Amino acid sequence: MNWLNDNVNVLALLGAAAILILTVGVSWKYIQQMKTDKSSGELAKENWDGIGEYKNPLPIGWALSFLGTILWALWYFFIGYPLNSYSQIGEYNEDVKSHSTRFESKFANPDKATLMAMGEGVFLVQCAPCHGVTGDGINGKAANFEKWGDEEAVVLSILNGAKGSEYPLGEMPAGLLDEQSAKAVAAFMMQEISSVKKSKNSALVEEGRALWATCSACHGEDGKGMEGSAPDLSTYGSAQFVVNVLGTGKKGAIGNMPKFNDGRLTNVQKTAVGTYVSSLAK
Repeated sequence: MNWLNDNVNVLALLGAAAILILTVGVSWKYIQQMKTDKSSGELAKENWDGIGEYKNPLPIGWALSFLGTILWALWYFFIGYPLNSYSQIGEYNEDVKSHSTRFESKFANPDKATLMAMGEGVFLVQCAPCHGVTGDGINGKAANFEKWGDEEAVVLSILNGAKGSEYPLGEMPAGLLDEQSAKAVAAFMMQEISSVKKSKNSALVEEGRALWATCSACHGEDGKGMEGSAPDLSTYGSAQFVVNVLGTGKKGAIGNMPKFNDGRLTNVQKTAVGTYVSSLAK
């Protein structure tokens, strides 16, 4: 390996050499000065336990070194590395971007079996530490995916509220409706708004339609969340709903679920996780 072919290594070697030369030179100067110099000058008024300080001027060499380091730092940052030179981090990011592009191209049209296998793999790495290997939420520490995506889960959300939402309109409070009204709204939402398009309590749909105004204040008349102000309920029960949650993050009992829109997952992987999570509901 030729070290001088890398700008970063050249700068590092020059800096190390300059530090070594300055250290030896300054140390030699002050060692010689200690042998001959005597204390002189005007004492400052302040003293500590009888020990005072002379009003000596700032050493020219020290001041020049201090200014030099500031100028070096400015040059290094704005002209040298990292803004205008080779960067290992930059190369890594470019490699990741290139790999992600190839990955997206390879899995542009995956079938369900591929999405399930991919989703399970990502889930076990990224999601299982909090939600459990089987997605059961580890005794309430995180969302239980075995009880997600169905009508009963909607009823529980209405009664208990939706905590941890990072939307402009905030968290959904508990107790907005009584149990019977919650069942009616859940029936209307599942049949008329969600991607499921059916309800176990179809007889309650019209009653829920009349009560929907309680929810539409945040979710909108069509349940689509009014352009991101609240969760889009029209995707509830589908992989897209999970993808949306991955993009917004969530606050939970054992910490915050990060937003997975920082590049750690590709769009295909997010869809795969959504597909797999949707399959866990019982």
